[in-house]
Amino acid sequence: MNRGKFYITTAIAYTSRKPHIGNTYEVVLTDAIARFKRYLGYDVFFLTGTDEHGQKIQELAEKAGITPQEYVDGVAGEIRSIWDLMNTSYDKFIRTTDDYHVASVQKIFKKLYDQGDIYKSSYEGWYCTPCESFWTDTQLVDGKCPDCGRAVHKENEEAYFFKMSKYQDALMKHIEENPDFIQPESRKREMINNFIKPGIQDLCVSRTSFDWGIPVTFDDKHVIYVWIDALTNYINALGYTPDEKGELYKKYWPADVHIIGKDILRFHTIYWPIILMALGEPLPKKVFGHPWLLNGTDKMSKSLGNVIYADDLVRHFGVDAVRYYLLREMPFAQDGTITYEKLITSYNADLANTVGNLVNRTAAMINKYFDGVIPEPVDKTEFDKDLADVCNSAKLNAEKYMEELRVSDALGEVIRIANRANKYIDETMPWALAKDEEKRGTLAAVMYNLAEAIRFIASLIGPFMPETGEKIAAQMNYKDTAFDSLDFGVLEAGTKIGEAVPLFARIDMEKKIAELEAETAAPEPKANIEPFGEDIQFEQFEALDIRVGKVLECEAVPKSSKLLRFTLEVGSETRQILSGIAKYYKPEELIGKNVLFIANLPARKMMGLESCGMILSAEHDGKLVVTTVDGDIQSGAKIV
Repeated sequence: MNRGKFYITTAIAYTSRKPHIGNTYEVVLTDAIARFKRYLGYDVFFLTGTDEHGQKIQELAEKAGITPQEYVDGVAGEIRSIWDLMNTSYDKFIRTTDDYHVASVQKIFKKLYDQGDIYKSSYEGWYCTPCESFWTDTQLVDGKCPDCGRAVHKENEEAYFFKMSKYQDALMKHIEENPDFIQPESRKREMINNFIKPGIQDLCVSRTSFDWGIPVTFDDKHVIYVWIDALTNYINALGYTPDEKGELYKKYWPADVHIIGKDILRFHTIYWPIILMALGEPLPKKVFGHPWLLNGTDKMSKSLGNVIYADDLVRHFGVDAVRYYLLREMPFAQDGTITYEKLITSYNADLANTVGNLVNRTAAMINKYFDGVIPEPVDKTEFDKDLADVCNSAKLNAEKYMEELRVSDALGEVIRIANRANKYIDETMPWALAKDEEKRGTLAAVMYNLAEAIRFIASLIGPFMPETGEKIAAQMNYKDTAFDSLDFGVLEAGTKIGEAVPLFARIDMEKKIAELEAETAAPEPKANIEPFGEDIQFEQFEALDIRVGKVLECEAVPKSSKLLRFTLEVGSETRQILSGIAKYYKPEELIGKNVLFIANLPARKMMGLESCGMILSAEHDGKLVVTTVDGDIQSGAKIV
């Protein structure tokens, strides 16, 4: 049954480096939604891809000693291989270096210029290279980029600008008339209150300070800046140009939903709709800003050394187990967390003990009691109706939750069936029924009902864990697991099933954690020192406020194996700092020491506690050694 078209996209991944598991979450989430829509009977087009231009790429390529094109070719290939590894069912993978995309971007820029929406001026302001963003003095937070917290630098250059302010009222009207346009609701309020109501500023849309970008056709000093280049991928992938609209564009646009990270919501709910308004094209129906996946309490970054990669997890746990964790453990609107301990706990509880055990026990009992043939349900038990009701309601609930993009809740309905079926085994006690020949009809009903419940699981779990759904269906030899076939009691009896084969073997937590830690442990220190970093400007060094702090208190942070909490005397004040050195020191060893710390870093939360600075340590012989100063020195003294 064809329910109509459905066009869904991820944000295109930036080709600066290999994506970590937090980046990978987005494509797995989008894939689950796309697969579920196909499962319901929709004609789905699922787009993903890579964003490959910009100053940051050019700098990384120069550092690597290769061309920008060579650099992005390598990273784009790596991104695509990880998307494939995660079994994502995208229909098209666009690269912003693709010829057709480049040509369309140039025509879009020219059209907007010709109609007066783009004009030339000059820009002077603060620029964040990692975020590819310009900021005014008032937008900076503690002198840093408000999005990523990194250092910014002054830029002054000629540029083209887009008249965003011209479309502010039209955008606000669209948001008011389409209450589901920005989701979740909390993100919509953030966009309106923080960015639209204060007034939308005209947008810089070209650069002259680097050349790795799409050239402006009528002014070769300029390359087209990221927003018009990257955002228009959603229509260019469908064959759009201002001159001609391809068949895919006519069929699938407007997009039903853009799935993006919450950190780029502003670009997709303000810049992108305004670009489309200026082009005279329809706006996407919905933009969903998903939360971040954190490692413990921190956002993943190479600088923090807390990056987890999808391919490493897949080697240890398998594709579907990783997909399950990403989809089940991420809340709808709040940030989620991933740790090895949580992943293993979820794997053992839900996959091994609940789903896997149910399928294995049921298949084993059908083979033992009925020679591997699903029997006719001769009699009934008092528990049958409740099992049937749970299965039938789970089907309806899963569809409703997926319509609301509550993927975790939808997957939870599958676990609800498995939990109820396991309870049904405990209630009916088939091993006891098998001992009484007069109760063989009841035993048959129990086996049939369990097989039917597992059919619901095999069917509903497929969009989230495709390999697992296929394995269950193959083991139980189900003829029909289509969504529309799910009506409890229609399973055809007499089917010969396969042998019981465990789906998920339990994992020994302690052994697996030790294995993972050994794999990710830092290598033995080399005899020679690490290479020196790149030269920095003296002004950058001067910006660091390094102080002496006397340790008044030091204690382990509860529930953390890494963190110590310091209370430092800093002149007449005290300051709390958390440091990940617990494995190298006993807290009492540090009390009374004068330590060096960076005082002008923004405060951040760690394990629910605020850390206001960073204690300096040096790596020596594979250990971290806190940097201290000897002698009678006043706490709060500044290092100059």
